[in-house]
Amino acid sequence: MKKEPVKEKWVKQQVVKMLKARHLYYFFPVAGPYQSLGVPDIIACVRGRFVGIECKAGNNRATELQLRNLEAIRDNGGHAWVVNENDLETLERNLDLI
Repeated sequence: MKKEPVKEKWVKQQVVKMLKARHLYYFFPVAGPYQSLGVPDIIACVRGRFVGIECKAGNNRATELQLRNLEAIRDNGGHAWVVNENDLETLERNLDLI
C-alpha cells in the first residue's frame, strides 16, 4: 500500500494545533493586492515576541524571497522558521524556549 505524501495544509494544521495548545496568538496573513510578497504562512506572538513560520511539505523549499523575509524578522529580534513534517518536534521545542 502506497503512503500518501504529506501536504502543506497538514503541516499548517499541526503548527496551529501547537499554537492553540499553548494559547498563543496567531493568524494567517491573507494574500491580497496590498500584501508584501514572501510573508510567512503563519504569524504569531509568543510571550511578546514576533514569530514567523513558513510551512512546507516533503522536499519543497522556501523561496529566496521567503527566506529574506524570515531573515528580516530575525534581524529585528523576532523568531522565524521554515518547518516541514520532519521539523515539528523542533518547532515545539523552539516555541517552548521563547
